Amino acid sequence: MSDKPNSPPALKWALDGREVDLLHYIFNRSDLRQIRGNPAKVLGAIDDYHSQFKPLMNVGVAKGKFITGIIAERKPSVMIELGGYIGYSAVLFGDAIRKNGGKQFLSIEKNPEMAAVATQLVELAGLRDYVRIIIGASNTVLRELITETRDIDTVELIFIDHWQDLYRPDPWLLEELDVLKPGKSVLLADNVIMPGAPVYLEWIHATPQEKKDILSKSDVGLLKPNPDLVYDSRAQEFQDTEFGRDGVAVIHIK
Repeated sequence: MSDKPNSPPALKWALDGREVDLLHYIFNRSDLRQIRGNPAKVLGAIDDYHSQFKPLMNVGVAKGKFITGIIAERKPSVMIELGGYIGYSAVLFGDAIRKNGGKQFLSIEKNPEMAAVATQLVELAGLRDYVRIIIGASNTVLRELITETRDIDTVELIFIDHWQDLYRPDPWLLEELDVLKPGKSVLLADNVIMPGAPVYLEWIHATPQEKKDILSKSDVGLLKPNPDLVYDSRAQEFQDTEFGRDGVAVIHIK
């Protein structure tokens, strides 16, 4: 029997204890006082651990710079993230939201241990007034934010960076809840080249008729996707990320 019967299994690049070890590394650094309250230094400390000890599945420098550029361009009031991991992107993008006059970065993370690590790093960076870490499955939390607490009426900018099999149900839910608006909403999907998200991109690129055909052959459960919503998508490629060639899909609603 596993010594952690209630925890998800360790993966090659994650969930093997390295994330908690990262906290010990950072909070035992001699320059902790200088790091505290400085998002850039928190990110630098995470990068140091990544290069010196064990790699971490973070968004990385190149993709991070690209996405912060989109934040600066669009200046969303609220940005949502699906899949927060240890909070690297929450610190990076939360700081960008703050610098560009936004109100909040919402990071949804299903794993409570990863959410706890992220919360500590967000607090260390001095961003707790701008970043909110929410523990739960993305579909459940999104529905609560939109239909129950009504924190979201329009998705301005959303970063999708969790398991690839969840990528397509995400827009299906957002379509059903009518929070994707032409000229206002942008979806960013990470890892569309490596490991890839072909099922997700098929839906994004399909015509309304093709989407109806997809739905006739798919198990959508209780979701009510909108096949008439048309997307405009492009992929920004990155040749030299920490884990090889990859890309981010930038998706607008026509």
